Amino acid sequence: MAMTDTPETAAAPAPDPAITALSFEAAMGELETIVRRLESGDVSLEESVALYERGHALRGHCEARLAAAQARIEQVSLGADGRPTGTTPFGES
Repeated sequence: MAMTDTPETAAAPAPDPAITALSFEAAMGELETIVRRLESGDVSLEESVALYERGHALRGHCEARLAAAQARIEQVSLGADGRPTGTTPFGES
């Protein structure tokens, strides 16, 4: 990559099929393991970069899973007319 290139101009990598198949819980578990390894300082620079890239992909996957779950909950909470059915919104008590 040239000095003038920015990450925004680089092509985004394709989603890793191994990550997209993970459940939210499995992805979070792996992400926690990656964070612990990076924080330990016992990995080489090359491995640190690879772990960071995988962690970034896992974080995106977890965010997408959460957004999908929230959308499903909100859909269930709406009546046929599109108005709330009297239940409290997700996250509120």
